[in-house]
Amino acid sequence: MTTKKKAILFDLDGTLLDTAPDMADAANRVLADYNRPPLSEQQIQANTSMGAKGLLTAGFGTIPEHLDFMALRAEFLRYYQEKICVNTSLYHGVAALLEQLEARDVAWGIMTNKPGFLTDMLLPFFPPLLRAQTIVCGDTLAVAKPHPEPLLHASKLLGIDHRDCIYIGDIEKDMIAAKAANMTGYVAGWGYIGDEHSPSDWHARGILNHPSDIITVICD
Repeated sequence: MTTKKKAILFDLDGTLLDTAPDMADAANRVLADYNRPPLSEQQIQANTSMGAKGLLTAGFGTIPEHLDFMALRAEFLRYYQEKICVNTSLYHGVAALLEQLEARDVAWGIMTNKPGFLTDMLLPFFPPLLRAQTIVCGDTLAVAKPHPEPLLHASKLLGIDHRDCIYIGDIEKDMIAAKAANMTGYVAGWGYIGDEHSPSDWHARGILNHPSDIITVICD
């Protein structure tokens, strides 16, 4: 079933960009500093969209009491900034999708929990993403996903009613935020969904297997 919508908002990591290689590298460098083994591919797949907290918690199991998480996060961010776009890539089909949306006059933007300074560093490597009509980051407001306010703020910046927006993301809190914002949510099935995740239970409108499938949910 198709649903006529006027705008699409995208998550960034695991939806538009495959940032897992570079984020995992930063996490593994932190783990190596504490003589911990590197993350497995399964851990990387399941936790990249959770950022530093997800990756480091997966690597340590639980953060030891004698270690300060904020210090570990600062170390992670330092390493990540040093190599923010070595192996990061645009998902196949994303560039073509954005061109199709623009050709159909469908507004689109980015709403990510990634901090603004990292988003600003990363996006220039991918010119198609710089055409986003709005970019809202995890620290743009005082709250971040799964709170709905960042999505509502992004729709306001686009000048489009939130009920006329679709949100595409790859983790459960993306769908929680979309539902709370009264937006139609679709799961980016090509993103960071691990075997332990159950996207069919996330109360999304559907699970999309490829970026091009987004066109099928928009009526002319």
